[in-house]
Amino acid sequence: MALFSKLGNYKNFGLLIIRVGLGIMFIYHGYPKLIGGPHKWRAIGEAMKYVGIHFWPVFWGFLAAAVEAVGGVLLIIGWQFRVVCMLLVVNLIVAAMFHFGTGGGMEEAAHAIEDAIVFAGLIFIGPGKYSADKK
Repeated sequence: MALFSKLGNYKNFGLLIIRVGLGIMFIYHGYPKLIGGPHKWRAIGEAMKYVGIHFWPVFWGFLAAAVEAVGGVLLIIGWQFRVVCMLLVVNLIVAAMFHFGTGGGMEEAAHAIEDAIVFAGLIFIGPGKYSADKK
């Protein structure tokens, strides 16, 4: 369709929209976890048992919250983009395993899986021209 034929010229703007949108949502979900303190971090970190890790739940919970909140900021500015995407993929895989492990099934795990797929793809695409990582 001729109406949309030139949109391919704006791929970098599309990547900016994706980065900002996902970044805002991960800050929105991660910041309350990050400021929740050790009690909240322990509850989050307990999810690691579904991937076979049973030690240091407070540490893992803090790390998960920091990856979401700080990672969201880094997504927006496009700094250390591929590293952040990799960390978010790992975080989201653990989240999906948690949902499966608690009996939630695909219905509850779907959002984490979908986001993990997006971030896995973005690892290969990169942050685009409008980013701090731009070369």
